[in-house]
Amino acid sequence: MKTILLFSLSLSLSALLASCSQVSPLEYALEQAGDNRPELERVLAHYKSDPEKLAAAEFLIENMPAHFSYKDSAAIHMYYEAAIPVLESDLSPVQQRDTLYYITTEVMPGIDRNFVSDIKVITADYLIYSIDHAFNEWKTRPWASHLTFDEFCEWLLPYKTVEKQEFDYWRDTLSNFFSDNLKSQLPDDDEMNTTYRTVDIVRNEILSKVTRYGWYTEAGYPLLSAPTMRRITHGRCIDYVTLGVNTYRSLGIPTVIDQAPYYGRFRAGHSWDVILTDRGEQLPSEWDLATEHGKKFFPDQRFPKVYRNTYAINRERVIYRNESALKYPFDFCEKDVTEMYTRTSDIEIEIKSKEKLAEKYCYIAIFNGHNVEWSLVDYGEINNGKACFKNIGRNVLYLAMGFNGKSLVSLSDPFILHQNGEIEYYKFDGTQTRSLDIYRKYFQNRNVAEMRLRLKGGKIQAANRADYSDAITMVTIENQYVPDKFKINDNNGYRYWRYFGADGSHGSIAELQFFDVDTIATGTPIGCNSASKESIEKAFDGNYLTNYETEDNPDGSWVGMDFGTKKQIRNVRIIPRSDDNDIHVGDVYELLYYNGNQWVSLGKKTATSNVLHYDDVPSHALYWVKDHTQGWDERPFIIRDKEQIEWR
Repeated sequence: MKTILLFSLSLSLSALLASCSQVSPLEYALEQAGDNRPELERVLAHYKSDPEKLAAAEFLIENMPAHFSYKDSAAIHMYYEAAIPVLESDLSPVQQRDTLYYITTEVMPGIDRNFVSDIKVITADYLIYSIDHAFNEWKTRPWASHLTFDEFCEWLLPYKTVEKQEFDYWRDTLSNFFSDNLKSQLPDDDEMNTTYRTVDIVRNEILSKVTRYGWYTEAGYPLLSAPTMRRITHGRCIDYVTLGVNTYRSLGIPTVIDQAPYYGRFRAGHSWDVILTDRGEQLPSEWDLATEHGKKFFPDQRFPKVYRNTYAINRERVIYRNESALKYPFDFCEKDVTEMYTRTSDIEIEIKSKEKLAEKYCYIAIFNGHNVEWSLVDYGEINNGKACFKNIGRNVLYLAMGFNGKSLVSLSDPFILHQNGEIEYYKFDGTQTRSLDIYRKYFQNRNVAEMRLRLKGGKIQAANRADYSDAITMVTIENQYVPDKFKINDNNGYRYWRYFGADGSHGSIAELQFFDVDTIATGTPIGCNSASKESIEKAFDGNYLTNYETEDNPDGSWVGMDFGTKKQIRNVRIIPRSDDNDIHVGDVYELLYYNGNQWVSLGKKTATSNVLHYDDVPSHALYWVKDHTQGWDERPFIIRDKEQIEWR
C-alpha cells in the first residue's frame, strides 16, 4: 500500500521536547544554538529592562529550533540576485518561470538539499530589528491595537512567515513598497483604521503592483527574499499568500496562514491567509490575493483537516514524533483549526485487523488516487481496541491505518463520516457479483453538469447548400446523456454536415466527429458567422479540454464540416464540453475494488466507447476507476440501490 511520506528538516527532537526535561524551553533552545548562543544572549540582554519585549524575544528564541533556512546562504543569495533581472525583464510570466527553472536545475542545482536551524544562524541585530519593528506596528497602528500579547506573538511578531525565508529586513522593504494607498486613503468616521478596511486597501495595492500568474510544476526555488517577493510574476497560491502575509504584517495587520493538506474530494490542497479583526473575528480569504477576507469560503468543498501555520511549536506533535515508531513528519509548527471551517466529530473506529502493531498510535487517511492511494492527514491513539481521532471533518471518506513496524496497514474498512456525524463502513462482500457500466472516473461538478445540459435540444443536420436552406435534421438530442455515437440513417449523402446548438447554448461542445463507416471523415471545418476560425478548429482538434462556442451569440450557433462532395455519414460523435473525466475513447482504464485490506484489480481495458463494461464485479465494495493514459482526477465510488453510483 502506497502512502505519502513528506520529509522535512531533520531536527533534534530531544531539543524540542523541553517539557520532558528539567531544563526550560528557553535554555534548551540556547543550548541548541551552539556557537550562535552569544548572539541570542545579546538579544536577551538588550531587552532586560523591557519586560514585554524580553518576553517576546524569549518566545521567539524558545520556538526557534523548529524553524529553518537554507544552509548555503551564499548560493541562495546568488540565485535571488540572478532572479531579479529575470523578473524585471520583458519576458512573459511563463518565460520567466521557465528561465528560473533552468537556473535552478542546470546552473544552481542542489541549494535546497541542505537546511540549518535558524537558532544556529540568526543574528542579534536582525532579531532586534524585527522585534522593534513588530512592536512599533502593534503599538502605533490603530488596526493592531486590539491584539493581546499572545495574539501579537503569533499574528504579528514572527521574524519570518514561512520556512526558508530570507533574513533581509522584509518589513521595511514591503511596508515601503505597498503602503501608498494606505497613506492616501480617504478619511472617514466609519471604516477608517478598521482592520477589515486596512487589509483590503493593502491587498488591492499588491494586486495592482504584482502579476498573478499560476504554475504548479517545474518551477525554480521559491522567491523568498523581499526584493524578489515584491517583483513576483508567477507562483502558486502559497507564494502569493506568503507575499500577502509578509506585507500585511509589515504594516501591522495581524495575519496568519491556514492550509488544508487535501480537500475532501480532491488530490491537492490549498493555502490562504486569515486576518484577526478589531472585532475579534478571524476572517479568511478564499484564494490568495484575489478575494476579500470574510466573503464566501469554498461552500461546496469538504475539508478533512485544516491546519494553522504557527510560529510556536506544537509540543504534542513533538511528543508524537519522539514516541512513534513510524515518525510520520507531521509539521511541528501547526495547530488544528478544522472546526473553524466545517463541522467536525471526535470518532472511535472499529479495528478489524488482527495484525500486531508497533505502536499505540493510529492514523487517519483520505483517498488521494493517481500515484498515491491513501494520504495521512492526522494521527490518533488506540484505546480499548478502537482507533480514536479528534476533530475530524465530516462528509469525507476515510480509512483508519496502523504501523506494523514495516508498513502502514488498514485497521478498518473504508468509511464515510456523514454530515450528521454518523459513520458508515463500506464492507467488502464478494459472495455475489454483478455487471457494471461506468461512464466517468470522477464526480461531476456543477460546471460540467451545466455544460452537458447545453446539448439538450441540439441537432445533427445535413444539407447540400452552403446556407443550409435545404437542411435535414438527422438527430435531435433529447437529453444531456448522449451515447458514444449517434447512428445516422443516410442513403443519399450530403456535402455539408453540422451540429446545430439549442437556443441559449452558444453551441458549446468539445469535439465533433463524423464517421463514414468506422473511420473519421475529413473535410473543411465550417461554422456560423459569429464563430471565430480558432473556435471552429477547436471542435476538430482532438482535445477534449478545448471547446467550440460563440461568445456573443447564444442562439443559432453551429459548427460543422464541408466535405467538398456528397458524403454518406453513418455515425456522429459529439463530446460535451467537460473536464475530460468521462470515459475517453482510446484510454486504458482499470477497475479496482477495496477488499478490506488493499485494492484489487478487475483488469485493464482500452475504452472503445464512452462506457466501460465489466462483468463479475463484487456487489458490495468501494470501487475505483484508474486511467493509465492521462489525467489526475479520480475518486472512489459505491453503488447504491443496485444502479446509482455515489461518488466519495
